[in-house]
Amino acid sequence: MLIATFNVENMFNRTKAMNGATWAEGKPALEAHQALNTLFEKAVYSSADKTRMLALLKASGLLKSDEGPLMRLRKIRGQLIKRPRTGEPEIIASGRTSWIGWVELKTEPVNEVATQNTARVIATLNADVLGVMEAEDRTTLRLFNEQVLGETSVEHLLFNAYHHVMLVDGNDDRGIDVGLLTRRDYPVLSIRSHVHDADAQGLIFSRDCAEYQLGLPSGKRLWVLLNHFKSKGYGEQAANNAKRKRQAARVREIYDAHLAEGDDWLVMMGDLNEVPGNAPLNPLLREGSSLRDVASHPKYDNGGRPGTHGNCTASGKFDYILLSPGLFDKVKAAGVERRGMWGGTNGTLWPHFKEVTRAEEAASDHAAVWVELDI
Repeated sequence: MLIATFNVENMFNRTKAMNGATWAEGKPALEAHQALNTLFEKAVYSSADKTRMLALLKASGLLKSDEGPLMRLRKIRGQLIKRPRTGEPEIIASGRTSWIGWVELKTEPVNEVATQNTARVIATLNADVLGVMEAEDRTTLRLFNEQVLGETSVEHLLFNAYHHVMLVDGNDDRGIDVGLLTRRDYPVLSIRSHVHDADAQGLIFSRDCAEYQLGLPSGKRLWVLLNHFKSKGYGEQAANNAKRKRQAARVREIYDAHLAEGDDWLVMMGDLNEVPGNAPLNPLLREGSSLRDVASHPKYDNGGRPGTHGNCTASGKFDYILLSPGLFDKVKAAGVERRGMWGGTNGTLWPHFKEVTRAEEAASDHAAVWVELDI
């Protein structure tokens, strides 16, 4: 049985702010989007709040129009901002109850070659169970599976589409969710979503910790926990680290609950946006956790580079497959699939596909991680 995880960076449509050659290009827009929507939720807007809103709207190209290059201002009821013909714009809403609206990030089609190369990477993996990050929604994932993946050939072999495709919309309004594709012999028996999990600081998961119980040909059951932790790309890093640690701690609770119920075959995988040695991953990799990173297995082949993102150096080790002890002992082989990815300005372009000559044509800037289990 082969299991893989892959951050596909959207299949057909991607947020424009996330579609540049580097994170730095869209970082200001992503930060402004988050900051504005947070400010909009305040019950009362202070003078400082209004000043900050105006500055963020100006920086986003929304001061004189509801349409900016990367964002748009949606207004359903009431009015947020007054834009006189003469004079300066001003925030006239007094608080959340005086208007209904938000700012949303604009999207644009993903480069067609990139979509095709994403399919080629997945076909190359040929996994029985595939977890994907940054898929738009279940309809998109299903259509990608049927219309693109189902017609993809690798080394003259036609790839067959997956039989089971599932995605539960998560908490991220940019359309970057976690989804699962499985072969006929690995049906989805049950699903648990954790989009509403919260603690004293609020919602825990940026997307979701989606749990899938799969049936196996042997009659056994396998639990798969899919995750995409808080990004390192924008926002205040101390807050981002704290968010990822909260997410890791909650996943650990979910994992431990399964062990207590007698479930011994569990996989936790996804893009955790953190390197193994840092504190945010302590609940999963240390602190008495029995989860084992497949990258630590002697049969794991990293292809000469420890990372899975960008240049694939140690500082880019973001993508994981963590196994319960019962599965870790059954590893036959494991590794990283980097063909089709873009390695960044100072990285390596892995020329598996001739079409990949620039960043926007790459399948992703993440590599896929895979493991073969003897079960």
